[in-house]
Amino acid sequence: MTDQVEEALPVPVAALRPALEAVLMVADQPLDEIALATAVGYPAPEVSEALAGLAREYDDQGRGFELRNVAGGWRFYTRDEFAPVVEAFVLEGQQARLTQAALETLAVVAYQQPVSRARVSAVRGVNVDGVMRTLINRGLVEEAGHDGEHGATLYRTTSYFLERIGVVSIDELPELAPHLPDLSEMEDELAEASAATPPVTENAPEPEPEPEP
Repeated sequence: MTDQVEEALPVPVAALRPALEAVLMVADQPLDEIALATAVGYPAPEVSEALAGLAREYDDQGRGFELRNVAGGWRFYTRDEFAPVVEAFVLEGQQARLTQAALETLAVVAYQQPVSRARVSAVRGVNVDGVMRTLINRGLVEEAGHDGEHGATLYRTTSYFLERIGVVSIDELPELAPHLPDLSEMEDELAEASAATPPVTENAPEPEPEPEP
């Protein structure tokens, strides 16, 4: 056995276009000709010509996607005329995956962040531990340090949450916060309720409401 590392063989010439498609399919950002040429083992001019050919081919075939060269990088994009179809699919899928309880809890976190689980429970009137775990696992909520007074873990919405609802920052959320209770005034009530009886749990998923006829 030799200690010399065997160099990877270049991609066969006949597979240039499929190789480019395969790399672009998994790319999470636009790639320029140099990066693509390095990936598929071809000279940059040949890669550039192949990319232009693929873009024309998709246009001629009327595919639901297109290959664009934006800011010096190539990437697959959904065609603009199919944007309503994609938007409907994404929104309906998101609603199907989140229960009403999860949506309500997410709204409280979004408007009162950073906020502890206990305070979210105070607003909802139920124990939200199970729902909060779901939101964390979905990447919509994350930890945001600890309360300096009580040491409770605080939570906030994530950048993925902003991406899903289509805003840049939480400052762009609709003005609903004034309609939510002042959590600072609820601490005494929360302490009394916790000492009296445990809140109802929401660890089990709630059924989705049936659509109106």
